[in-house]
This record gives sequence, structure tokens and C-alpha cells, in this order.
Amino acid sequence: MNISIIGSGYVGLVSGACFAELGNQVVCADNDKKKINGLKKGIVPIYEPGLQELITNNLKNKRLKFTSSIKDAVKAGEVIFIAVGTPALENGEADLTGIENVARNIAQNMDGYRLIVEKSTVPVETCVWIKKTIATYIKDKHKFDVVSNPEFLREGSAINDFNHSDRIVLGVESAKAKQIMTDLYQPLNRPILITNIKSAELIKHASNAFLATKISFINALSRICDRVGADVKEVAQGMGLDNRIGRHFLHAGIGYGGSCFPKDTEAFITIADKLGYDFQILKAVRNTNDEQKRYVLQKIKDSLWIIKDKTIAVLGLAFKPNTDDLRNSSSIDLINALAQDGARIKVYDPKAMEKAKRVLKDVTFCKNPYQAASNADCLIVATEWNEFKELDFRKLKKRLKRALIVDGRNIYDPKLLKKLGFTYIGIGRGNE
Repeated sequence: MNISIIGSGYVGLVSGACFAELGNQVVCADNDKKKINGLKKGIVPIYEPGLQELITNNLKNKRLKFTSSIKDAVKAGEVIFIAVGTPALENGEADLTGIENVARNIAQNMDGYRLIVEKSTVPVETCVWIKKTIATYIKDKHKFDVVSNPEFLREGSAINDFNHSDRIVLGVESAKAKQIMTDLYQPLNRPILITNIKSAELIKHASNAFLATKISFINALSRICDRVGADVKEVAQGMGLDNRIGRHFLHAGIGYGGSCFPKDTEAFITIADKLGYDFQILKAVRNTNDEQKRYVLQKIKDSLWIIKDKTIAVLGLAFKPNTDDLRNSSSIDLINALAQDGARIKVYDPKAMEKAKRVLKDVTFCKNPYQAASNADCLIVATEWNEFKELDFRKLKKRLKRALIVDGRNIYDPKLLKKLGFTYIGIGRGNE
């Protein structure tokens, strides 16, 4: 098929590269000309495992093109995906300005039937407004359909998620739209759920909000474990073996971050408020996540007594492993809070260092974990990169001024570290 994707961020780039790999002709558009010029040369602006290779391969085979012209993208694709950003406004609502602008541009440049697919995470009823906007600005009476096709791509495993998704959700209104979309996804041989458009829009927000709820629940439980001397990892394992609960997302830590969970939870709360429903569970989820960051910060303060003039090493800056994304990173929040208290901060991350230099000031960027640990009073693990799971603890101990590890992601064995002479502080590991 001829596909255009408007918006070349995480979702747009991964979707475009994967659709091209399936044999489609894909045009990815973005109004960031610098980004587009780089992509034309094969320079990928984000780190996502396997993405560079996919883009390089499909550029070479001329199945993937990039443009800064939405007009050209609309002309090129019969199926047009909208994958622009929907950042949060101060009141918690999603900013849909980009969605409206793209819908207007599509309407003004259509020269025949188009299937417009809403891919960005948006509030329920957004597709209604896309349809109205296109109908208002369309020059000729070309026919079109609007579809909701929410994405479920996790940063760090997005390509695998595209190719092996648990489900593909299609919110459709016409038989033609249903046929085109099922034909498009048929090569993946994954379960396809056909719903009405509003149900599809709600599925995305409901899914992310539920996963955020699981994380906040286990983080709240970690605080009970610390108080009674239980191990939250053992408790989570016992819970997760129940098929009704499942093991996924029951990992206690500093709190969730990233581009989806904080924004989507806040947006869902706002959507409910506008509909006249007080979504108290989600408000508690949000508050618990904020409290968890303060709880971990207090653990660090309790272990060091005085923060001012202490040297603290932080391993991990991205909000999760296998990405360089810093958006809503709990690590960044923790660093800023420690720096505000007068700590000297040294940091290392396998992939996010360059982006971190744009947002972190007055910190020392190190070449590896051992350089970060050198002469530090405390070592904090803030992102669970595999590299950090394989550290040489004896070498690490020699570098540290004080053998103190705050394991913000519970990736280490407390008994082993204590045996090696470390003071170990985990999250819900019963150290209080």
C-alpha cells in the first residue's frame, strides 16, 4: 500500500520503518526540517534498538522516504496516519493543536479518497473532531474515512511490539475502512479487535492508566514491606503467579515516568472530570507516584544524614532502559532534588548522555559506571540497564568513598551486596 505518516517522532518513525519493512511504500513527514534532512541521510534522532538498521535498509530499497511537506505526504498516501505529539497542557488536557492542524492540511490537499488513521494518543471523541475538521476544510467533495488505531509501542522494544503485538485495535465506521486496515495488518498475523471509534480511543487511555495503577500499587506496597521487614520482590512474585493478576508491571522502584504513563493518566483524569466523573482511583495513582519519588529521596537523605557537599553517583538517566528518552524521568527529578540540597552529582547512562547535557546543569558526566562511582559517598541505580546488573562489585567498592548503594530499581541481591561489605538500600526490601 501507499502509506503516509505525519509526525516522525517515536511512534511515527517506528511505524513507518516497520510498514516499509512489510513491503509498503511509506512517506514519513514532519515539520522539523533539520530532523527530516538528517533522516534522509539515515541519521536517526532517537535511540531505539533495531530502528537504525530498519531505516537504513528501507531507504536503500526505496520503500521509505522523508519529507517536510505535509502536502506531498497527503498526495503520496491513500492511508494517512496522524502520529503527531499531544503534549499535556497545564490543566492536564492533551494539546490537540497539532492534530487539528494536520487534519486541516489533509483536507486542503486531498485529491481523492483517503483513509485517515488517528495513531497519536488522544482523548475520546477526537476522531469526531478530525472528521468535522476535514469536512469543513475539504476543497472538493472527496470521500474519506477516519479510523482510530491506537499504538501500543513500548520504548526500548517498539519494533518487537509492532511485529508481535498482543492485539491490533481498529475503531472503524465503514466496511471499506475495515477492509483496508485489516489488509494492511494481515501480514503480521496478530489478533485484530474491531470496535467502534470511541471504544478504540478509550482502550489506549484505559490500558496505560491500568498499568500505571499496577505500578503505583506495588510501590505503595513496597512501603509496607519496608515497615514490616518483608521483601516486595517476593510478595510481587507470589501475587504475579495468580493468573488473574500477572507478574508484569509489579516492579517497585522510584516511580513511573516516560512520555505515556504520566501524561495519559493525567489526561484520563481530566477527561473523566469533563464528563462529570471523579476518577478517584487514578488521582490516587498519580499521587502515589509523586510520593514514591519523595520516599526514595528521603531514603537517600536518611542514609547520608547531610546531603550538602556529598558526592552522589547516579547510574541511569533515561526513564527506562533501551531508550534515550528523558521525558518525565524519575532519575532527572531525583538528581534535581539532590542538587537543590547541595549535593555534587556525577552521572552515567549508556545512551542518554547527549540529551541529558541539554537538561542537566552543574553535574559531572562520566564515561562509565566506575568513573561515576569514583570517590562518591553514595551510588544510586535509577534505571535498570543490563550493564548495571553486571558490574564488578569489588572494583566498584574500591572506587567508592563509602560502600553505599541505593538500588532504586531492585536489581541487586541484598544478601550478596551486604556479604561484600556494602550498605544496601532497596525499595521495599525490608531494610527499615
